[in-house]
Amino acid sequence: MRLPEIYSGQVFILSSDNYEKSKAVIYGMPMDYTVSFRPGSRFGPRKIREVSIGLEEYSTYLDKSLEEITYFDAGDLLLPFGNAAKSLDVIHEYVTGLLKDDKFPLGIGGEHLCSWPIFQAIYSKYPDVAILHFDAHADLRESYEGELLSHSTPLRKAANLIGGKNIYQFGIRSGSREEFKFGRENINFFPFEVLEPLKKVLPSLAGRKVYVTIDIDVLDPSAAPGTGTAEPGGITSGELLAAIHAIANSEVEVIGADLVEVAPIYDPTEQTPIVASKCIREMLLGFVR
Repeated sequence: MRLPEIYSGQVFILSSDNYEKSKAVIYGMPMDYTVSFRPGSRFGPRKIREVSIGLEEYSTYLDKSLEEITYFDAGDLLLPFGNAAKSLDVIHEYVTGLLKDDKFPLGIGGEHLCSWPIFQAIYSKYPDVAILHFDAHADLRESYEGELLSHSTPLRKAANLIGGKNIYQFGIRSGSREEFKFGRENINFFPFEVLEPLKKVLPSLAGRKVYVTIDIDVLDPSAAPGTGTAEPGGITSGELLAAIHAIANSEVEVIGADLVEVAPIYDPTEQTPIVASKCIREMLLGFVR
């Protein structure tokens, strides 16, 4: 397939230069045009790649090394700045191509609206897919201040597409009264908590194809201050890693994933992209089979 134009040559640690032989493809989605508070997540993909050089190739959690798998970093998609609709079309086209080539798509955002065209592409190939969503925010609004394309809407759009009972939301601790009502009535909705409800849910998903979407703000701001809409009361980085490992060690078949909303400008310590980079390493080693 035609690879996207990219902004820089920076790649995730130990990435292969061979697309054809790679099982997974990392791609960046540098878009933050609809954020409602602090912009800057369009710089997340590049910073996550940059700090990945500090990772060990070996995961002590999974007893696996990045040297044991082959994955390709395609760089950042060249998205038309300020044009959310066209940018979503570019993402959809690219992920559709990855799925056609039987690649495992691993996206890095960028704002969470970037996940919406991925959901559409995944659903076209896997209509029985379930979505595991980790976030501080419900993202269940139909619109935000009249705008249908908003980072607060992707999971509501997904619910309308695949059915709310095929969506599992964890760690949600912020949203409107209407969102929480909709979530409790229509979604497998687990506010505030992550690991314990996830462990209870995973056996019921055995054998199913699942897509995993992680907003870095599911973490408490003390663990990840570099995000556009930080929300106090979140989980630790250790619990998020444990959630990734629980999925990896379960009987579900993960067919794609993304990690979004890292905004490096708000974290001069770089701990947010460092956490994100480690999560991506664990997803590569745990999800790609």
